[in-house]
Amino acid sequence: MASKRWNIRSADEERVKTLSAASGFPVPIARLLVLRGFQTLEEAKAFFAPRLTNLSDPFLLPDMEKAVSRLWKAIDAGESITVFGDYDVDGVTSAALLTKIFTALGGDVNPFIPDRLDEGYGLSADALERCLEEHGSTVVVSVDCGVNSVESVQAVQARGIDVIVTDHHEPEEQTAPAFALINPKLGNCPKLEILSGVGVAFKLAHALVKRGRKLKKPSALGVELRHYLDIVALGTVADIVPLLDENRILVRHGLEQLGSTKWVGLQALKTVAGVKGELETFHLGFQLGPRINAAGRIGQPMQALQLLTTASAPEAQRIAKLLNETNTERRRIEREMADEAFEEIDAYFDPEKHFGLVVAKEGWHPGVVGIVASRVSRHYNRPAIIMGIEADGSARGSCRSIEEYNLLDGLQRCEEYLNKFGGHKMAAGLEVKPGTLENFKVDFNAAVTQVLGEQDLSPVQQIDAILTADEISRDFFDELKQLRPFGQDNPEPVWGLLQVDLAEAPRVVGEKHLKLTLASKGWKFQAIAFNYPLSKLPNGKLDVAFSLKENTWRGNTTLQLQIQDIRSAE
Repeated sequence: MASKRWNIRSADEERVKTLSAASGFPVPIARLLVLRGFQTLEEAKAFFAPRLTNLSDPFLLPDMEKAVSRLWKAIDAGESITVFGDYDVDGVTSAALLTKIFTALGGDVNPFIPDRLDEGYGLSADALERCLEEHGSTVVVSVDCGVNSVESVQAVQARGIDVIVTDHHEPEEQTAPAFALINPKLGNCPKLEILSGVGVAFKLAHALVKRGRKLKKPSALGVELRHYLDIVALGTVADIVPLLDENRILVRHGLEQLGSTKWVGLQALKTVAGVKGELETFHLGFQLGPRINAAGRIGQPMQALQLLTTASAPEAQRIAKLLNETNTERRRIEREMADEAFEEIDAYFDPEKHFGLVVAKEGWHPGVVGIVASRVSRHYNRPAIIMGIEADGSARGSCRSIEEYNLLDGLQRCEEYLNKFGGHKMAAGLEVKPGTLENFKVDFNAAVTQVLGEQDLSPVQQIDAILTADEISRDFFDELKQLRPFGQDNPEPVWGLLQVDLAEAPRVVGEKHLKLTLASKGWKFQAIAFNYPLSKLPNGKLDVAFSLKENTWRGNTTLQLQIQDIRSAE
């Protein structure tokens, strides 16, 4: 763990004092709220207590009225409805949610997820054709995809099949000519534009149930939407959308629901992942989500969907065990690919010359290239492209970037070498033409160097505030917990503690982690620094950057500093 440049954030201290006095929040909590843009006490209180009653009317979304009317007509007439999903966590949870809701409302429902390798992403012509061959539905509802699938949707609509698209991706100039197109980015409610795919699907579910209750339909009266929020939370966190506004409400209550979930699939998934105790977004993003994702990356995504929709506990246990094994295999493949990528880059890497990193090899698994690109990008703090070389000499893969660089700019500069590419500023996919890989590497690096070459890319440790030892207490931690769920745009706070001493000799645990006992002004704190070599620990007094956690050992729960960085206090 190399030491980083510390950036201790500054806030308007008058506003901090005013908010602290008015609310009773400790000064560090008030400073954090000011740093995160809260202007009034009312805003801060609403953030601390996100309520389901604050969710907006689902009929505010475009085409919701058309979609709900058509779906109730289909349910009442016994028409076959296909829910067309996607193979990532957001897509799988979206498909599971609507499959369960439509079924509960009395619908004849068939879920479908395309094959990642053979049919590609979204409402492709091949995937739609197979979907209709298998299910013969008169209504197709897409989730987490479809907004820009112009030709394939047009072809299906021309056959008299009604396509209802629910999506959250950026619409292009020409959008799919669907029967109904529900996408918050096409509406007039800016706060809803941050919804994930499963968030949009939940809006449709909410609207259906709301209309059904108004029409006094018995099936709608029996649906308790709160019971589905754990599925919504899983997809929302895994899709890394901002955990603000309605996303925050859905995830906060979804985590509560997950603690006592009624779905046997989630119960089984929690068991194989070893998830216990109070649930946080960490458990969704790093323990449950990857096991769902693994099926889409190197397995069969329909298995993950079956896990979330089955009512059979034995079947759920069988599938959860299978997904756990698939995830173990995915991690093995990822580790081997990452090791090979790091070895190749380290052999030539010069931080003054290499700013856009490209690695491609034969045999690399296409379902894992994105994860490896993320690891490489984080490790070197530079845009990275990881690709597998195909039999015809082309190379296909994924790109990941850093905040300072827009990937699409670099790919557009190198368009002559590409068969296709697409994505957004931070993540994209691409295919390099046969015989052009080496030229592409050179030109992509040149394009990135032009933008990043003069910038300081050494890693930065953001510090929300400096604490004194007496401020670190159980009461402070309990206040801090009210800021949860942490995630995108609401990151877990990082604090600084200055001029601390080692009260005991550091211990190495698990071969590469450091257990520390720190002392400051008569106070002692237990701390852990993951993946921190003992040789890197500075001598003398220390400054530590940390997040505050609970640690339970043999039934005893204490506060623990989870170290993010350590520097010499000198």
